[in-house]
Amino acid sequence: MNQIPNGGRRGGLRIWVLVLFALYAGWYWYSNRSVDPLTGQTVMIDRSISPEQEKALGLQAYREVLQQERPLPADAEASRQVRAIADRLIAVIPEVSDALAAEHQMQASHIERSFDWDVTVLQSDQVNAFCLPGGKMAVYTGLLPVAQTPDAMAVVMGHEISHALLRHGAQRMTRERLEQIGQAAGAASGMDQGTLRTVMSAYGLGSALPYARSQETQADELGLMLAAAACFDPHQAIPLWQRMDQRSGNGAPPEFASTHPSAGTRIHDLEQLMPKAEQYRARFCKQPVAAN
Repeated sequence: MNQIPNGGRRGGLRIWVLVLFALYAGWYWYSNRSVDPLTGQTVMIDRSISPEQEKALGLQAYREVLQQERPLPADAEASRQVRAIADRLIAVIPEVSDALAAEHQMQASHIERSFDWDVTVLQSDQVNAFCLPGGKMAVYTGLLPVAQTPDAMAVVMGHEISHALLRHGAQRMTRERLEQIGQAAGAASGMDQGTLRTVMSAYGLGSALPYARSQETQADELGLMLAAAACFDPHQAIPLWQRMDQRSGNGAPPEFASTHPSAGTRIHDLEQLMPKAEQYRARFCKQPVAAN
């Protein structure tokens, strides 16, 4: 009686592990996918990740940041200015969300209703800002001289708020879970790391770059609509990103190697969105606005 070589058995086991992973990955994607009403795009969010869990994680991260950084006093001029911008953006979220969802014949989920909004200005040279799930925001003082105007600051803060509204954090956590399952399957099958990366790439896993750039583009659009609806000048997004580009200089990585779109791509896309932003400004801005 002929015996099957050990190498043959291992090869068969490897194939079955990969087949099972492929079946599970397909089921996982199908059962956790949904259409985001604000973008009209299909997204994957693990149904076990609730907005409340995201909110708790956001609060924990926010507290850790405040312990590590130096918050400005709440009555400091920069704090008051940033908080005023945030208040205007937050106020228009419901109607902008409804309008965007209506464009896709859907209804907005209004996740912002559960948010406990807060915004802090942090003393740091970082040119950065963030909004965590649950509405905890921070703006670094290093961003102020680059933004220069309340309109440009509103574009940045609208962008960061949009990440939270679009549940990009939950999408990233879901993707990480699927990648961990793929890595475990590769280890169980005895697959070498090079082959594993090739297989995972075939499923769109293993590299977050294009995925992250897509999220940045979504946040750019929603953020621009929020800024325009809150009576800020959306056109200030263009010189803002020109200044960002000048500041980064030749040190900026090429777009294909970055989690963010290049400044040139961003400016081009924002220019294409200006007619829509102007419509949102005319539709939702509740106060007289000087002509551009």
